[in-house]
Amino acid sequence: MEQTIVGIDVGTTKVCTLVGEVGDDGVVRVVGVGTVPSRGVRKGVIVNVNEATQAIQASVEKAERVSGYDIERAHVSLAGAHVTSLNSRGVIAVQRVERGVTPEDVDRALDAARAIAIPHDREVVHIVPRGYTVDGQEGIRDPVGMVGFRLEVEAHIITGAVSSIHNLIKCVEDAGVGVDELVLDPLASGEAVLADTEREMGVVLVDIGGGTTDIAVFIEGSIWHTTILAVGGNHLTNDIAVVMKMPNAAAEEAKIQFGHAFSEAVDPTEMIQVTTFGDTAPVKVPRREMAQVIEARIEEIFSLVMQEIKRSGYDGLLPAGVVLTGGTAQLRGIRELGRQVLKLPVRVGGPSDLLGLTDSIMSPAFATSVGLIRWGQRQGAIGPSAAQYGPGVGQRFINWFRALLPDRG
Repeated sequence: MEQTIVGIDVGTTKVCTLVGEVGDDGVVRVVGVGTVPSRGVRKGVIVNVNEATQAIQASVEKAERVSGYDIERAHVSLAGAHVTSLNSRGVIAVQRVERGVTPEDVDRALDAARAIAIPHDREVVHIVPRGYTVDGQEGIRDPVGMVGFRLEVEAHIITGAVSSIHNLIKCVEDAGVGVDELVLDPLASGEAVLADTEREMGVVLVDIGGGTTDIAVFIEGSIWHTTILAVGGNHLTNDIAVVMKMPNAAAEEAKIQFGHAFSEAVDPTEMIQVTTFGDTAPVKVPRREMAQVIEARIEEIFSLVMQEIKRSGYDGLLPAGVVLTGGTAQLRGIRELGRQVLKLPVRVGGPSDLLGLTDSIMSPAFATSVGLIRWGQRQGAIGPSAAQYGPGVGQRFINWFRALLPDRG
């Protein structure tokens, strides 16, 4: 039976709505794409509700026109430096030992892990089980059906600021779309660009968007650490604009057309034409000069990523290295600079294995958008109790939030 899944990526630079049809064979066919410039969003967080609502509405309407569907519900991306994570352990007694561990037991163990002191202005978005232990036997991925008296779960808990989440849900619902689930950006991106072998061996996903850089550490098939840095591609554009005395729009255009993150690879004699303040006609400047500006900022981002990896304590467990994605990952030379700074294998990852309207979305810039479809596909396939990333937690929060809203009917 065909399943239709909608994902809305509310980013700092763009809002993208994707409509995907999932066939019985598990292949995703993209039948609707709606991409518009983002408004009212800064560093991944809503700063103007009306503007953000209008941008989301425009993106949804565009996807509806292309797909022919009326979009009523969607999985929605969540980002921003307000997102934090911590690890917790939950322990329960198995209710009926003779039947073995049941999905209900697993849910109770995750609820026990969730029972930690969280400030009143924060809410749990995801509970990610890293591994289970049954009567002292560790390293269990799926304990359902195993016989034992005591079930333990190591869980990775992701929380966000209630106000930021409120505003995001409000904007989407004011645009006429119900929120199926909020999905953290790096979790969604990981669904689209990471191979199973990378997740197993140990890999860092670094999603460099317009306003934020999202970091997720995957080990043994599960996510072990997440964080979001409030720096991204817009900082590169601003640096170019300031150093080279260019309007922001011209700096963004020059970055996309001529940008290079590894200045040594740029011919020092190569000149490019750019628009600067005070000049009526384009002027010629050395391309390497702009590359040096970009390199300095990307190097800083990679240094922050390395600090975060070391802070997590998992820096020695990442043989698969780093996978770069997001719009900024399309910069020429970024992989070479990443290898130099991070001292790890680096590749640039984009979505794959899609059918349909793929021409415009098979790039790292659309990793989160495609990942939202993949996320919905995974949760629909495995059901709530066995879900690896704890679906239902975000939904419970959304239901609680809706109860606080005035009736718009």
